[in-house]
Amino acid sequence: TMRSASANTDAVGERGRLAQVEAPDREGPAQGGTATRPPGYDPAMLRHRASGSAIQPGALPGALLAAVLALAILPHPVAATTIRAGLPPATATPAGQAISRIIPGSVNRTSMAIRAEYAVDVRLGFAARSLRGSVTITARNGSGGDIDRLELNTVMGPLGALRLGTVTVDGKPVAARLDDQTIIVPLGGVLPLAETAVVMVPFSATLRSTTTGSNWLFARANGIVDLYRWIPWVSRRTPFDRPTFGDPFVTPVSPRVTLRLRTDTRLRVASTGERTAISADGLDMTITAVNVRDLVLAAAADYRTTQVWVGDTAVRVMARPGFPAAALMRAATSAVRKLESRLGPYPYRILTVVQTAGGYGMEGPGVAWIPTGVVTANIPYLVTHEMAHQWWGHQLIGADKQGSTMLSETFAQYSALLVMERIYGKDMIRKFLKYELDRYLRARGGELIE
Repeated sequence: TMRSASANTDAVGERGRLAQVEAPDREGPAQGGTATRPPGYDPAMLRHRASGSAIQPGALPGALLAAVLALAILPHPVAATTIRAGLPPATATPAGQAISRIIPGSVNRTSMAIRAEYAVDVRLGFAARSLRGSVTITARNGSGGDIDRLELNTVMGPLGALRLGTVTVDGKPVAARLDDQTIIVPLGGVLPLAETAVVMVPFSATLRSTTTGSNWLFARANGIVDLYRWIPWVSRRTPFDRPTFGDPFVTPVSPRVTLRLRTDTRLRVASTGERTAISADGLDMTITAVNVRDLVLAAAADYRTTQVWVGDTAVRVMARPGFPAAALMRAATSAVRKLESRLGPYPYRILTVVQTAGGYGMEGPGVAWIPTGVVTANIPYLVTHEMAHQWWGHQLIGADKQGSTMLSETFAQYSALLVMERIYGKDMIRKFLKYELDRYLRARGGELIE
């Protein structure tokens, strides 16, 4: 994630400021290597099936890579504090539904080690900035123990004045509540290990009208709708407001997300995944994504789309008239070629680089967000950094521990600087690194330690 307004002088942007590593003197072909795979990761579901590995690190230094791989472990479940007694039989759900596997009791335990598939059905009111619908989560408990609640995070809580409807678990109403960005869903009993429950969360929210602060994550402004981390997603309670830079998002991988999007005006949509259906009037579409940590979306009525192929990757640019779309395309195609030569195959069939309402550069699975107002000279760097997160942050994921953001941001930045070195030369990169290191050291005086 990168700040966008200051040419290429903001090295790590909203997620933190870190001293950088000088690029090596050589280029080289990608070499073998296998990283720990995130929960639900299945390379057979991805386009590049030949490699059989989550990442091919290429020319990254061996010691540095070993440190990354050692930290790329699965999230730790929240520890249990109370143990239930006995194993009563599963209870029946309302007529016409499968037998619920929820059993009476409590264990005061949740986990992110849940295999969750999401079916989202929403209506977007473009002029009214309204979003209403539901998400149905099919959640299988793979946490190593029993659980009795789910914690779902969504920016609609702090940014969208989120209003919940009647939340159900296996068809039965439960008393869900919102705490900051977390929807706490009691399961109405205990979900044993390896069993599945179906959670349905109806909601409505209002998009912000400006891109100030964090508003740009969930807004309709400058003729564009931005939706980021908006789907209520299995997570853990994490405060949305944070005293320092950093992202308040902790999300495991879902094997499948399906979005049905209905709009009141015809929009061109840039999103994670691929559109699999659309109505004749363009107001009703279905989008499907596999093995993703989010489904991000940007939409505008007047996006213009260009597309070229780089190998077997479709590179797609979507921007409104007047935005430097040609510069986006040059940066994106160059970055795909150079990053693949270093890091191995890009993991999806389509890469979409899209103009967003504003704020900062941001990445989602298969998507790079470039904000309205970006300085044109900064586009090569910003696009390359956001694209590098397709490897660092979406293929290789840090543990659910303080400091994990450093892994994704530092290595995305390092990868971007390798590309920038080839474009601008070593002397320019050295000056850039000195500037960033000096600014980082000056800023340490006001740093808050959590």
